[in-house]
Amino acid sequence: MPTYAIGDIQGCASALRRLLEQIHFDPVHDKLWFVGDLVNRGPESLTVLRYVKSLGKTAITVLGNHDLHLIAVAEGITPPRRKDTLHPVLTAPDRESLLAWLRRQPLVYQEGAFLLVHAGLLPQWTAPTATKLAAEVEAALRGDGYREVLRSLYEQKIPDYWSDDLTGLVRLGVIINAMTKLRVCTAEGRMELSFKAELQNVPKGLLPWFQIPDRRSTGATIICGHWSALGLHLQDNIIAVDTGCVWGRHLTSVRLDDRQVFQVPCGNG
Repeated sequence: MPTYAIGDIQGCASALRRLLEQIHFDPVHDKLWFVGDLVNRGPESLTVLRYVKSLGKTAITVLGNHDLHLIAVAEGITPPRRKDTLHPVLTAPDRESLLAWLRRQPLVYQEGAFLLVHAGLLPQWTAPTATKLAAEVEAALRGDGYREVLRSLYEQKIPDYWSDDLTGLVRLGVIINAMTKLRVCTAEGRMELSFKAELQNVPKGLLPWFQIPDRRSTGATIICGHWSALGLHLQDNIIAVDTGCVWGRHLTSVRLDDRQVFQVPCGNG
């Protein structure tokens, strides 16, 4: 039963179709793990959401920052951004069932030696710790107070560091920011969320989150996306698969059983 990790789709449905043809995807025997950001910026977010939802237990997807943004826009918490392409989802007849399904997806998924997360983990967190912290957010997003959680991401100052003493919405906000937006941080784990450039341009004093010395999550192989400028990055315990499909580059899948890489060019999505 092969498992394929797939990078950020962001509404590029035709690229996803071509990638699944390339890997000869069999929904009876294969599993698909999506690193999040199913939607936004690409032309067919509605098609992607409907398809991934239809796969049921054949697919695992974790929440990305664009997925959470879609839910926040739908709830009227924040207005759409200039480059958003979410209107077809927001006006779809099945929008409520799609959004309810999306809101109930995990922030982290762990199975065996693999941990799936959209962006990254802070260096203080082991994989089991990250899973427990993600569960706090997941419970809040699935509960009646999910709007307050999402609103706090836009209206409250969220610290750029983790502390076990954090509580309430601030605590949840730090967990969400790390797991859906992290690319680089200091050796102590202070996040710099504005950096989006290539690996060689990481500013002095910062490191990619997965290169922090003594990072405590090295016991798991972490599968992530979010950092399109990083591109495909494979090392012993990191599988980073955001290869900028929505920017006209490639959509990538890695078969976890043997790390074979599959890619399709993305063009117009």
